[in-house]
Amino acid sequence: MKSLLARTGLLSIMLVLTQLSAQAQTARNPIIFADVPDMAMIRVGDTYYMSSTTMHLSPGLPIMKSKDLVNWQLVGYAYDTLANVDALNLTNGKSTYGRGSWASSLRYHNGTYYVTTFAQTTGKTYIYTTKNIEKGPWKEISFKPSYHDHSLFFDDDGRTYLIYGAGKLRLVELTADASGVKPGTTEQILIENASTPSGTSGGLPAEGSQLFKVNGKYYLFNITWPKGGMRTVVIHRADKLTGPWEGRVALQDLGVAQGGLIDTPDGKWYAYLFRDFGGVGRIPYMVPVKWEDGWPVLGENGKVPQTLNLPASKGLIPGIVASDEFTRKKGDPALPLVWQWNHNPDNSLWSVAERKGYLRLKTGRTDTSFVMARNTLTQRTIGPACTGTTLLDASSLTDGDFAGLSLLQKNYGLVGVKAENGGRYLVMVSASSGKPVEVQRVPLSQKTVYLKAECDFRDRKDTARFFYSLDGKTWTGIGEALKMPYTIPHFMGYRFGLFNYATGQPGGYADFDYFRITDKISGQ
Repeated sequence: MKSLLARTGLLSIMLVLTQLSAQAQTARNPIIFADVPDMAMIRVGDTYYMSSTTMHLSPGLPIMKSKDLVNWQLVGYAYDTLANVDALNLTNGKSTYGRGSWASSLRYHNGTYYVTTFAQTTGKTYIYTTKNIEKGPWKEISFKPSYHDHSLFFDDDGRTYLIYGAGKLRLVELTADASGVKPGTTEQILIENASTPSGTSGGLPAEGSQLFKVNGKYYLFNITWPKGGMRTVVIHRADKLTGPWEGRVALQDLGVAQGGLIDTPDGKWYAYLFRDFGGVGRIPYMVPVKWEDGWPVLGENGKVPQTLNLPASKGLIPGIVASDEFTRKKGDPALPLVWQWNHNPDNSLWSVAERKGYLRLKTGRTDTSFVMARNTLTQRTIGPACTGTTLLDASSLTDGDFAGLSLLQKNYGLVGVKAENGGRYLVMVSASSGKPVEVQRVPLSQKTVYLKAECDFRDRKDTARFFYSLDGKTWTGIGEALKMPYTIPHFMGYRFGLFNYATGQPGGYADFDYFRITDKISGQ
């Protein structure tokens, strides 16, 4: 009897261990709880590559790599700067928040990688090519006009196209190497109103085109947003590129939409899509796909599953976001790929070499607001919660300088040091009303101060709190909780930022000893 009980107990333990092991191998949606919108994805052999939108940031058009569709790491950017114009440089009172480069298209064709984008800021379409997607270099070709939400497509007959537009979708032929519009070609209307399957009149017209060819048939993915409804995936299919096309609603759940198809080496299919999720931004989901009657059927019984039969996530640190001690060895890049500047930087006014182990941000002009200041160095916030900390040496600020740690969006929050009338003050600034307000200030009698920002995106709380410490051990809250709404003018999730700008006279500088990010907040 005891032997039987022992065996039964052992079986129970083994069953529990098997279940725990299975859970450890199970991926969960969202696969990336961070702002990685407008994804385009390809598979080359057993490796997946993904491009995304980062708009006004520099460098831009990020490229990510994965072996399992779940765990991604940044491997490069298609460009350092999109263009040298006032709006991208934050000069002459101009900016390009929410614009810059938008939804990209990513392809691999005849040994060459292509990633394309378009920009309202410049009115151009951009084609970037490389033989080595992970190391580059990238060659750039640009031409007018700016083809909205286009999909680059290489057909089997050697012809090359862009499908683009909103609602009324159009087709234009490019030269074989995609270096420009084919001379003598005329644009064609591909689908008169691609929103029709969702029954929408008003709302967001079908856009975000991504075209695929599977088993000889063409499949065109679009996002539409019926008035009063939710973001919806619409798919059209045709036997010929020029049509006729038939369409249907492919997914209408949780507002998960916009993306396309990807297959695995062992023959499984998924759709990569994203979801608007408040202050953290637009976050990627994977949805299983089955083929029925020549149509890709998305989801499980029309729903986006919480779990996926894919490897579990190892977390977003350090592949998507990462801490940085600002120590550099010979051969190290000046800045790891997780960092992007808010607009084009002035490279003469920052350094990780002038003081070893520190990021130095120098002022070269005066500014009237944080969002118009150059050289704010940013990286994503991540969900469901995260904390960013830094140690600031403010001893070389000049009167009128303001340096510190930010959460960047239209309704931004700042904690940092202001130099005024020969003194130093710890301040918290909130732009929750749309305009910056200094909520609290505390006199600072020492040269260095620790700064911290905590973001809580759980259950869409979308709130942040700011702290300071004089010794790195005891933290004191400052100011008020910041509500972090996702606003269209910036069109981006909140980002941590290190900043320094002058309001009096240029010439001062701020030294940051490190930036550290964790996926926890105090009390978790």
